[in-house]
Amino acid sequence: MIQLDHLAVRGILPDRPEQAHKGDFGRVLLLCGSRGYTGAAALAAMGAARSGAGLIFLGVPECIYAIEAVKLTEPMVFPLPQEGGMLSAAAVPEIESRLPGMDAVLVGPGMGQSAGTLAVTEAVLRHFSGPVVVDADGINVLSRHMDLLRERKYPTVLTPHAGDFVRMGGGSGGERVPDAMAFAREYGCILLLKGHRTVITDGQECYVNCTGNPGMATGGSGDVLAGILVSLIGQGIPPLQAAAAGAWLHGAAGDQCAGAMGQYGMLPSDMLEVLPRLMK
Repeated sequence: MIQLDHLAVRGILPDRPEQAHKGDFGRVLLLCGSRGYTGAAALAAMGAARSGAGLIFLGVPECIYAIEAVKLTEPMVFPLPQEGGMLSAAAVPEIESRLPGMDAVLVGPGMGQSAGTLAVTEAVLRHFSGPVVVDADGINVLSRHMDLLRERKYPTVLTPHAGDFVRMGGGSGGERVPDAMAFAREYGCILLLKGHRTVITDGQECYVNCTGNPGMATGGSGDVLAGILVSLIGQGIPPLQAAAAGAWLHGAAGDQCAGAMGQYGMLPSDMLEVLPRLMK
């Protein structure tokens, strides 16, 4: 197992050449949010922004487009067809039209569980020829259609909690590291198993992250992490190393917030403010 620290993570992060432009730092597509869950989309998008993504495109249900457009300045928000406050299958054609121009895609935060969420998740996994991060409700709908993972030929990063992991069929051995590695090998994915001592593995290599604290156990924290992951992958970091670095950065930001204000009142948005200082 590989232990993570600040020096190792800085070694994973790419240099930013003086002659670079925004297109050099990744074009990422985020598919997030639903009625009542506008914060998930905003936090994921700002997680991507604060971790260095060059161009961030955020697709949300039409009914929350105006809210997200007011919340967010840097990410480019666009509306998609919705039904019942969630993305509908009618959103798939526009999503697929955008996929060829992207370096990485995130699907899931705050989307809700519906036929539309499944249709969007399936379309991205089947038709995007690049790395995908599946989080939150993306994992919830995927857990009933695990064949989609076995069929996929490109990198897929999954970010389950322990309960999500069990619903996907993992965790049968009762040991986090061996169970995570076995699952990643079986499904050909990169697994970021959240929790105390987060495990990140592709089934061959394995990282264990020791940053983070109970103050991060609050709604929105995982959305920030998902945004960081898609950003780092979009910048060209190999997905396994990007997931490891993202886990460490997310936890370290949480630790700094806890040290400054305590675990009870810290917020995911506070971590967004601290994050850039860890990447200097």
